[in-house]
Amino acid sequence: MPATSPKSTNNASHCPLCGQANQCAMELERTTGQAQGPCWCTQATFPPELLAQVPVEQQGVACICARCAAVGARSEAA
Repeated sequence: MPATSPKSTNNASHCPLCGQANQCAMELERTTGQAQGPCWCTQATFPPELLAQVPVEQQGVACICARCAAVGARSEAA
């Protein structure tokens, strides 16, 4: 994970861990009304240790970005 703290926001389009855009296709479809393909995150595995880092107020609201998910997966494999 990046060393910087995420922005304090409940913005569903930003990663709750790093604050960067999470590129969530489901959120993009919700906000634009335009159909999207399946989101990358539906096929991803998120280690419990990574999910535990998501602030309570953002759990079930904002997706972890691919970068943070990849870092979390590498950490779990190490």
